[in-house]
Formats: sequence, C-alpha cells, structure tokens
Amino acid sequence: MGLLAGAGLIISLLIAKLGFTAVVLILILMIGLPTVYSVVVYPEIGVLVLLIAAYLLMWVIRMGVNFPLGTLMDALEVLLFLGFFIKQKTNPDWSFLKLPISKIIIIWIVYNFIEVANPAASSVFSWLYTIRTVATVMLLYFVFVYQIKSLSFLRIILKVWLFLSAFAAAYAFKQEHFGFFDFEKSIMADPLMISLLFIGGVWRKFSIFSDPVCFSYNMVISSLLCICLITGRLKTWKKIILLLLALFFLINMLYSGTRGAYVLVPAALVFIAVLNYNRQVLIMSITAGILIGILIIIPTSNPTLYRFQSAFKPSKDASYNVRIENQKKIKPFILTHPIGGGLGATGVWGQRFAPGSMLASFPPDSGYVRVAVELGWVGLFLICMLMFIILKTGIKNYYLIQNPELKSYCLAVTVIVFTLNIGNFPQEAIVQFPTNVLFVLAAALVNVTLKLDQSLTQNLKDGTSLN
Repeated sequence: MGLLAGAGLIISLLIAKLGFTAVVLILILMIGLPTVYSVVVYPEIGVLVLLIAAYLLMWVIRMGVNFPLGTLMDALEVLLFLGFFIKQKTNPDWSFLKLPISKIIIIWIVYNFIEVANPAASSVFSWLYTIRTVATVMLLYFVFVYQIKSLSFLRIILKVWLFLSAFAAAYAFKQEHFGFFDFEKSIMADPLMISLLFIGGVWRKFSIFSDPVCFSYNMVISSLLCICLITGRLKTWKKIILLLLALFFLINMLYSGTRGAYVLVPAALVFIAVLNYNRQVLIMSITAGILIGILIIIPTSNPTLYRFQSAFKPSKDASYNVRIENQKKIKPFILTHPIGGGLGATGVWGQRFAPGSMLASFPPDSGYVRVAVELGWVGLFLICMLMFIILKTGIKNYYLIQNPELKSYCLAVTVIVFTLNIGNFPQEAIVQFPTNVLFVLAAALVNVTLKLDQSLTQNLKDGTSLN
C-alpha cells in the first residue's frame, strides 16, 4: 500500500511540474518498453497481446481515445515479425513454406502488393490504407505457424479466445437489456449510424466491435469453437460449460440483427456432422435442426426473432434484392477488368481518397464482390483457391490426426474457416478486427495441430512428453 501511495504522490508531483501530457508519455515509456521487449523476446506473450488488442481495439476507439490505435496495431505486428526473424536466426526452420496453405498465402500477398501499380486505380492512398488489413495481417500466418510450438500454449490461446468472446457476449447482453453507455449513445446520434443500426424499431447491438456484422460473426465462430471442442474427450462438466457458452454466444448473436450470420450456424452444423459422423454428433445435429426449424416457422411478434426468420426467406428481403441488383450492374466492370479497379477503390477509403470515382459510390456488401471489384476476377480466383486449399488441408489433417484433443481443435478451426467462407458472400467477413486475425490464426492452426500431433506421436515412441 505504501508503494502505491508513493507512486501516486510522485505522479501527482510530475503532473504539477511537467503537465499531464508529459506524464502520460513517461508512463507510456514505463509500460511500453517492457511490453515491446516481451512481445519481441517472448512470442507467446506477443501472440496473446495481439489477440487481446484485436478484440478491444474498436471498443477503445469508440470511447473517443485520441490516439492512432490502428498504427499501434501495425507496430504490434511489426514487433511480432521482428521476433519471428530473431527466432529464425537462433532456431532456423523454414519448412512451413513448403505447405500448400503457405504457398497460396504468399501468392495472395504478392498479388495484393502488385495492385499498387494497377493502372485502373484512382488513388494509391486507398491501396496504402487497405493493404494493412487485407494482406499485411495475412503475414501473421507465418508467425502463428512457426511460434505456436506446444499443446499447452495452444490451449491458452483457445481459452483467451473464448474468454474474450464471453466478455463481448456479456457486453452485448448489457446493451440489449440495460442500454448503451453515454459514449456509445453520442456516436449513435449520427443519422448514418441511425440508418444502419436502428431497424424495425430496434437498435442492433455491436458489443465491443466495429459493427453488428463483426460482432455477430464473432459470436457464430466462437459458438462453433465450443461445439467442436465438445466432440473431444473432455470431462462432463467442461462439456456443459462449453455448451452453455455456445448457447450464450448464439443468443447474443441474435441481438446483432445480422441476417447473414443466422444461416451460418445450420450450415456449419451440417459440415460438422459430415466430417465427424457419429451417434453423438448425429443426435446433436438433429436436435439443433429441429430447434432451428421451429424458430423459423413459429409465428412471432418479437422483432429479433422475426428478423431471424427473414434470413431464411431472402426473396422477401428488400435489402437482399438490392444487393443482387447491384451485383448485376457491376458484373460488366468485373469482366472487363481482370485485375480490378484497385485495392481500396470501394468503401470508406474509396470515398475518402477518390470520392468522384465510379467505384467509390458502389456498395459491395460482400467480401467476394469487393474482391472481384477491387482485385478483378484474377483476385477472386486467388481468394477462392485460398479458401479451398485451407479447407482441403483442414479436412485431410483432421483424418490424419490421432490425438483426440488435437483432432477436435483441427475440426474447430476447419469449421471456422468454412463458416467465414460462407459468411464472406452476404457480408464482408474477414477484413475487420478481430475476425481477420482469427481467420489467419485458424488457417495456421490447421497445420499446427497436425505438426503437434506428429510431435506427440514421436515423443510417445521416444518415451518423452510434449509440453
């Protein structure tokens, strides 16, 4: 207590002498330097810090913090890359570059960087701002696949993932039943935000994320992570906790009002049932199918449930029909521009740096449509190949893995990639934090789980253990 009181007194004196800004800078140095050292020297800490920061980034920004937090994320990624190369100097291992997923990711990243020279692009600044979340984040795949070397660390990653998702779900539950904080209300006073978030007399919930879509997709993949972990050999009480978590995630997902997310769960459950066909999974799938069927057809006056039901009747959805019309209008442009109109040509960065261009005013409303417009049909082919190779590798590795725990992990990340692949059509699923980081992490874990299983098998033969 005396130490804390002394620290408080020193900080108070510094504020009086130097001013608040100077003291903040001093505190940043005191906290920042140890953090930088830890991220570079201890990659496990760096990976966890990245995961936590990716979850909390938009929440802190929404609070009105006047600091370039996006640049802070870039710096964190650079530190992870620095730690990666330092580790490679002492423990060189580039074998992962031979993996099919690694090869297609390299091709995808190179193609995105080549787009800076796209003659059809209206602004190089649009490319500069977009490359950070589209291609640079993909480089983290190599950090994950190299630095995640133990089963114990993998368990920690998944626990942190579920804890952060549980916090996000609880936060959305608070928004739904107890209202928004004042800093959230001030942002929602914007007419544009009202048009996006206030639908059918109900406010869509976004939790700690950038928007309801990002929130809902996070709840979906986190619930699927729980469901897949249940298929492993866990104690009954752990399975009950995971089941309750999955239900809590899905209930809060409904508060987002995101139709595109509603159809992902039944699609993923079918995929799980096909991959992991056994009596337990079959019973779970049939039960879930019956419950979802009842929810779809039951008469209701509840706006949240009604919006859920409308997701399974797209022909009656006006917004869906508008998107189809927009896609028809842009199709000739896509066919005549094989490398697209330039990375970042649509959306926020297109409107900011090339407001008069045709693509700046085009609403892609789909991750795949955005890729087709900005990167052309060549880029669309590459991202489809990326998804295909990850899923193919995940399915193959799932059947190769012997350890039940690692098998359930491989199933989980493969299902998550499958789900985000489907979700990337009605919405932009893999461009916002933390979903983009989780997608890359899942792609890396497809390979990591098999590698750990092979190491575990070899260690058992040698009479040692895998930590």
